[in-house]
Amino acid sequence: MINFLLFPILITFFTGMVLMFLQKNIRLQRTISLVALFAASVCAFLVMLKVHQDGIQSVTFGDWPVPFGITMVADGVSTLLVLTSLVLAFFIVWYGFASIGEERERFFYYPGVMFILTGVNGAFTTGDIFNLFVFFEVLLMSSYLLIVLGGEKGQLRESIKYILVNVISSALFVIAVAYLYSVIGTLNMADISVKIAEINQPGIITTIAVLFLMVFGLKAAIFPLYFWLPSSYAAPPIPVLALFGALLTKVGVYAIMRTYTLFFVHDLSYTHELLLILAVLTIAAGCIGALAHFDVKQIIIYNIVIAVGVILFGVAQMNFTGLEGAMFYLIHDMIIKAALFMLVGIIVYVTGTSDLRKMGGLMKKYPALGWFYLIAAFGLAGIPPLSGFVGKLLIVQGGFAAGNLWSSIFILASSLIVLLSVIRIFIYAFWGEGGQVVAVDKKVYNRLFFPTALLIVVSIAYGIGAEWITPFMDTAARVLSDPSIYVNAVMKGGQ
Repeated sequence: MINFLLFPILITFFTGMVLMFLQKNIRLQRTISLVALFAASVCAFLVMLKVHQDGIQSVTFGDWPVPFGITMVADGVSTLLVLTSLVLAFFIVWYGFASIGEERERFFYYPGVMFILTGVNGAFTTGDIFNLFVFFEVLLMSSYLLIVLGGEKGQLRESIKYILVNVISSALFVIAVAYLYSVIGTLNMADISVKIAEINQPGIITTIAVLFLMVFGLKAAIFPLYFWLPSSYAAPPIPVLALFGALLTKVGVYAIMRTYTLFFVHDLSYTHELLLILAVLTIAAGCIGALAHFDVKQIIIYNIVIAVGVILFGVAQMNFTGLEGAMFYLIHDMIIKAALFMLVGIIVYVTGTSDLRKMGGLMKKYPALGWFYLIAAFGLAGIPPLSGFVGKLLIVQGGFAAGNLWSSIFILASSLIVLLSVIRIFIYAFWGEGGQVVAVDKKVYNRLFFPTALLIVVSIAYGIGAEWITPFMDTAARVLSDPSIYVNAVMKGGQ
């Protein structure tokens, strides 16, 4: 069972290697990709059940004693995130069959997706802070390929900004890790937690905590470091945008969540107060952007920024309720953002434009698309009993419990802005007089719509089935709110 926790990562890694040799055979690439993602999802689900039943699982390579070897850890947080990312990738790859284009499929699109998942899931699972940097680089290198795939002028222009920002961020990451190592003398996350507790987080550690917040904040797109995100994410084709929007910023969010609940927990009045202020400013900036734009892609992209702020607000409370809400909302946002980008892709396909002012009257011709979009929009805004409701409710409860009354009320008010921003798309695109439409291949439309509709059904099930999901969220929140659970499991070498 020990190595079984690595299967979700190893399956995508080796599949990516195999797919590189099948460049010309598109049909075989598609089949292998879907089968591999399905198999990896099943493995991730089994690992999640194992962790829920038997506690945190860990494996240290080369039989080195902890903390000297490189450790991989499956706990309540990482298993949920790994399963969600693989399931979403399955739907996005399936959706991409009808929209990514054969030219891109021949130029290593599928290996790129597999390697990005290897990096994402490796980052979620690693128990070593330097290894986290390594997995970040794996997912970033794959994202550099996917963002330029197709070589359109806009893509190439935005990719330069995207690569530059991430190169700077990666350099800062190495510097932050070096500072931490020079003070603490270890890279194992559980051991770092122990060592910082022993010296009671002096000022230098708090400074390093802020540096880590800058590094991960740049990747997660928090205020004021989100400047690169809207234009960079709008450049690639819709399946790549859906993959980026659902997964990439969430790795940055996860890294903040992990370090700020495991390491930097002894000077909450500074570190977590700063995180709370930045979370509120991130939500405000996202709301302004979402209301200012008439481009459907940009509206949903700015909603990524809002969600990052909401999740980190939950983390900043540092109480069980807030952290459980952050986990609920994090998984919800991954699912609903993928679904919304896929829906936006269909809207752009049938209208030939992403400008809301040129759209109208789609409800008459595509009623099912309209209703599914409305459900996804309500889910994003957190209208009960859909998927966003439980997470946001718990985050606000956590905020009230921590005494952050006004900022918690602001979080509730931001839900109205989110609803307004996505309902604008519904009103402009689906109501009113007939706007711009293009000739649509019904077969292609159905191949785009079917996986999208299924993913929205998954999001509905996530909201309605919150009662069944809660035990897994409880397990995750316990690990986040009590670092000793993680530390004890890893330092003893897991179960």
